[in-house]
Amino acid sequence: MGFHSYIRAVGTGPKSNRELTKNETIDAIESILNQSVHSEQIAAFLLGWRVRLETVEELKTTLEVCNKYIKRVKIENSIELGYPFDGKADNPYLLPLIPKYLKKFDLNLVVSGDEIQPAKKGLTIKQLYENIEFDDNIFYFDRADYFKELNDLTKIRNILGLRTAFNTVEKLLNPGTSDYAVNAAFHKPYVAKYNQIFGNNYKNLIIVKGNEGTPEIFSKCKYWQTIDGKISEYIIDPEYFGINYKKSTDIIPPEESLNMTKNPSDELEKLAKLNAAMFLVAAQKADDIKIAFEMIE
Repeated sequence: MGFHSYIRAVGTGPKSNRELTKNETIDAIESILNQSVHSEQIAAFLLGWRVRLETVEELKTTLEVCNKYIKRVKIENSIELGYPFDGKADNPYLLPLIPKYLKKFDLNLVVSGDEIQPAKKGLTIKQLYENIEFDDNIFYFDRADYFKELNDLTKIRNILGLRTAFNTVEKLLNPGTSDYAVNAAFHKPYVAKYNQIFGNNYKNLIIVKGNEGTPEIFSKCKYWQTIDGKISEYIIDPEYFGINYKKSTDIIPPEESLNMTKNPSDELEKLAKLNAAMFLVAAQKADDIKIAFEMIE
């Protein structure tokens, strides 16, 4: 079946749009990743698909296709952190501050980086890695090395300039074959969707309403965890732990953001401890974030 039929399936309006079959999704995604069709066709499909809204089954199949291309290296006792590839703009990264609190628990963190993707133009994990020395229990995977085909789509995605289905699936591609993961969701309906797409790949998956779509907690928020097949909701309030960090409401220049991470305030360090506690819960080393925080303290 020609690629034009896939474009028609997602881009001809409510009366004619339809869900792609599993085989169609496989063929479409392989054609995109291999760039065996024109870049204009790729952009048209991704845009139409986003507007029509990708189904859970289509996204699950997309992840299955991606798995065929990924080069993995097993990182023992690790948690994969689902950072977005469009960066962070309003607050500094906590990531480099967290690992030291996890060493006594023999926990490793796995993160992925690439050139910036649409749609937010923030400081990326790749830029963070290039400017700040990571602790030895953070394992950084560059997508140009472990998934070159998706890395090669960067130019097309940036010309399109909009979020696509790849923004959803790329955050948890699991290059370190981690047993645990923490992902972020802006809206509650995505919690069930992310569990359907990614849940079976991990012993435990936590979804958090993190800062700027990252798995980092800066203020009062919710997180969700599936226990015995049921999604349970919890609240984390930094003030309960004596943390009074005030989030920025303005874009922070990259150099300033990096400097804030390199020279953290007391409140940022406290936030790093709280985030480390959440990771202990994700790794099933504690059942409750309050207990986990006490373990770190």
